[in-house]
Amino acid sequence: MGRIEWAMWANEQALASGLILVTGGIVAVAAQFKGWPFAAYSIAAGVFVCLLEYPRGKRKKGSTMERCGQKYFTAVVKVFGPVTRNYYVRAILHAALAVPAGFLLSTILGTACLGIASAIYLLAAIRGEEWNPIEQKPQERPQVGGGTIKQPPTMPPPRPPVETRKKQPAEVAGQENPIPVAVEAE
Repeated sequence: MGRIEWAMWANEQALASGLILVTGGIVAVAAQFKGWPFAAYSIAAGVFVCLLEYPRGKRKKGSTMERCGQKYFTAVVKVFGPVTRNYYVRAILHAALAVPAGFLLSTILGTACLGIASAIYLLAAIRGEEWNPIEQKPQERPQVGGGTIKQPPTMPPPRPPVETRKKQPAEVAGQENPIPVAVEAE
């Protein structure tokens, strides 16, 4: 059996928890809850987590589906270098971001999810995983003729003779009803 790549699961968990933090924070700020400054913090922390976690890391084996528009966020994450590449740093960062949001009921779910993501990132770091960007492979232009693309067909496909392609009249085309039908007179 193959090894589980824990960072992939942590990435999905952290992205979802960032969205949950933002949602809970918006609810608390809009309703002017008693601890609404914690909710404002949760909105900022959730947006930061979403921006950090949006680009997926490259898997060691197999292919990785790139998220829509990920290349723009990847460039930003790559700028910070080892700080964002190291999963120990991400685990500590997510744990620290989760603590203040835990003081408000509307953001406690996002806090719990971010704590779980932090634990998964710690497990990924212990197993030696590291974030690597998904590199775009240069696209090779296919060669017409000798390459993989074949020339389009020059002859049309075979068709039946014209006589058999014509539609039959309605009387001939109809089906016979095997059950006799009696028409009642008025």
